[in-house]
Amino acid sequence: MASLLYRLGRFSARRAWLVIVAWTAILVLAGGAFALFGGTLTSAVSIPGTATQKVSDELAAKFPSASGGRGTVVFTTTDDSTFTAAQKTAIGDLLRSTVDRNNVKSATNPFDTQSQIDDQAGQVISGRQKITNGTAQIKAGQVQIDAAMAQADAGQAQLDASRTQAESAGQLAAAAPLLDAQQAQIDAGRTAIAGQQETLDASRTELEAQSTTLEQGAALLDLAAGIRQVSTDETTAVASVQFDTSLNQVPAESKNAVVAELNDAGIDGVTAEVSNDIAASIPEILGPGEIGGVIVAAVVLWVMLGTLIGAGLPLLNALIGVGVGVLASLALSGTVEMLSVTPVLGVMLGLAVGIDYSLFILNRHRTQLRNGLELHESIGLANGTSGNAVVFAGATVLIALLALNLTGVPFLGLMGTVGAVCVFVAILIAITLTPAMLSVVGTRILTKKARVRAGSTDNHARVPAKPMNTVRAVVTVVGGIIVLLIVAIPALSMRLGLPAGSSEPLNSSAYQANKLADEKFGAGVNGPLLVVADLDTAITADDLVAEQVRIGAALKAENDVVAVAPIGASDDDLLLAFQVIPAEGPTSESTEQLVRDLRGLEIDGVTALGVAGNASGNIDVSEKLAAALPLYLLVVVGLSVIILIFVFRSILVPVTATLGFVLSLFASFGAITAVFQWGWLGVVFGIHDPGPILSFLPILVVGVLFGLAMDYQLFLVSGMRESYVHGASARLAVQRGVHAGRTVVIAAALIMASVFSGFIFSNSVMIQSIGFGLGIGVLLDAFVVRLLIIPAVMHLVGDAAWWLPKWLDRILPNIDVEGASLERLHPVVPVSEPERVTTPIA
Repeated sequence: MASLLYRLGRFSARRAWLVIVAWTAILVLAGGAFALFGGTLTSAVSIPGTATQKVSDELAAKFPSASGGRGTVVFTTTDDSTFTAAQKTAIGDLLRSTVDRNNVKSATNPFDTQSQIDDQAGQVISGRQKITNGTAQIKAGQVQIDAAMAQADAGQAQLDASRTQAESAGQLAAAAPLLDAQQAQIDAGRTAIAGQQETLDASRTELEAQSTTLEQGAALLDLAAGIRQVSTDETTAVASVQFDTSLNQVPAESKNAVVAELNDAGIDGVTAEVSNDIAASIPEILGPGEIGGVIVAAVVLWVMLGTLIGAGLPLLNALIGVGVGVLASLALSGTVEMLSVTPVLGVMLGLAVGIDYSLFILNRHRTQLRNGLELHESIGLANGTSGNAVVFAGATVLIALLALNLTGVPFLGLMGTVGAVCVFVAILIAITLTPAMLSVVGTRILTKKARVRAGSTDNHARVPAKPMNTVRAVVTVVGGIIVLLIVAIPALSMRLGLPAGSSEPLNSSAYQANKLADEKFGAGVNGPLLVVADLDTAITADDLVAEQVRIGAALKAENDVVAVAPIGASDDDLLLAFQVIPAEGPTSESTEQLVRDLRGLEIDGVTALGVAGNASGNIDVSEKLAAALPLYLLVVVGLSVIILIFVFRSILVPVTATLGFVLSLFASFGAITAVFQWGWLGVVFGIHDPGPILSFLPILVVGVLFGLAMDYQLFLVSGMRESYVHGASARLAVQRGVHAGRTVVIAAALIMASVFSGFIFSNSVMIQSIGFGLGIGVLLDAFVVRLLIIPAVMHLVGDAAWWLPKWLDRILPNIDVEGASLERLHPVVPVSEPERVTTPIA
């Protein structure tokens, strides 16, 4: 590999403009592909096959009217006065007009809905009064019937006595016609009374049925009493906009059209704030914060290299690499669903590793030029040595990123693939375009003073003659581990979730909508749950309301349920849908627990209860990602450990490298939790409403940070190994390796952390947390683990650091990461200096 890269570097140097033009053409082609085939990005995070998705699919199949994503629009008066009739009419007209937009299924008028709710409450009161009156009338009628029946019974008794008396007097035959007439009259009366009783009983039965229906309706109203569309002070109203598909599948253009229409409505005295379900914005790829991070990286480069040309060259190469990688990846967005933060991750990684990888080769080249090596030979040798290390270091990053596809989470796998594409392009840029650029700038890559002194023996590297102090090594290891463990403590309480409206920028419509709904209607309105009950048998129309009351009451009895409202039944009458309003917002612990409780609730006659909605979707995504993390970590770490065993021909070095990574990883998790969940230093980082940690951040940090940590491990420890195999003692080799590589590693870590940190001030909390997590992770791993703990541990273990079983040593291929064999064929300095360490140094 080293010889191949040497030849590639010399070719790129000799054909510099050909290489530059070729990369320019590739950049143009990538831009053209994006323009032709690029699509839109989505801000909705979803995973197929989750419990929430299954409920959504079931609704789409059995209950189309209840399927489709929903978002809310909060209307409020600007002066906190009650809505006027004109304002209500204008809002209703506006909502009706949104239905004409693409992908919009319906929109509810909050004033009409609230009026219906209020009317129903009034109807219950009126109906109860009517039933009371009817009951009184029936009682009075029954009294009359009973009196008439008593009168008939008395007449019958009197008639029977007269008949007995006539029979005793022997006058029955003479009295019979009169007695029979009186009997007929009594019988007719009884028949009339029986008819009246039958009519009265029918009225009573009907009244009882009406009372049952009324009370069932009242029970439903009581269950939903906590749901309002218009606030009690009539200054705020919440409307619902329903789309024809799930929110993550609604095109951004359709959402933007709805938002634009609402924002441009111009209703006098009324503002419309749109929830983040509709207004979720696509974050900018490069904003002021990101540009600031690049500027800091440029300053670090300038301080390290001493020339503007030297500082600008890695930046230019990185920007070209980012352009090619990101534009080529975005060209796929028209074919596959791509999360909005995916290209941002590509930019982060492309800039960070692009600058670092070019810097490693450039810095080696500068050292060789100062030592008097010819320009093209120096470029080829730098490409074959440091470029070789870049390829191996980049391979660990590629493994970590591509392994994200093993998680079974499509959007995360795509993020890893896009990131890997950008890293791969950065590697290609480093080993082709960097040599070409170095050839074009020539010796101007050095300062004037360095050019004058080129070839002088004073420019040769000075190496330490003594190892570090053992006591210092012990203190360093113990102190470093304690510091990292303390920083990691907050990670013990880490909660995972997805951003809600409360995490949006303070001046955003989504944030204002969230806070208004919270203040006027309760936090649970921002995260309603859709509960679906699968019935054992089909429900009849007569039993529908009673069943809704029965199941709704069971749902309402759960902890932290504010209200339950029935939505309806499916076409096959085997599914009932309910809206459940929790006590707190979608990211709260109580709502998470409520979702789990509802899914585990057992109700007679109900086969299963499914829960959908943003809150349940967030829980499902978080749990799916958390479950995928151990396997992912095992695969990535396992593969990389094997690679490191090949590279360093050691068992202990890969093990200590991995353990060090675990320490820095959990310390990073602790810092992330403290800032984004606990709110520490929230003012500094713009975290106004702390909440759960982005659900896919831990697994993403694992992938990216592990690859980058192994980069620094390679560049530092390979120098130690090279010194060790050249005859230095194990402990002295450690000191020489650190001395040789620390400058470039420190600069590389600062550059990478600067680039990542620039994204902390993004307008998206997802990008903020990713930038912070990667930035703090790089700093902790590079400065605490790689530069302090690992050298101290290797000093303490001495020769054991390079132990390898003989049988394994025989079968392992000899991987020359630093290109030492190439350097022996192309010596940089006279052979009289065998102890010189070959790792690039400033």
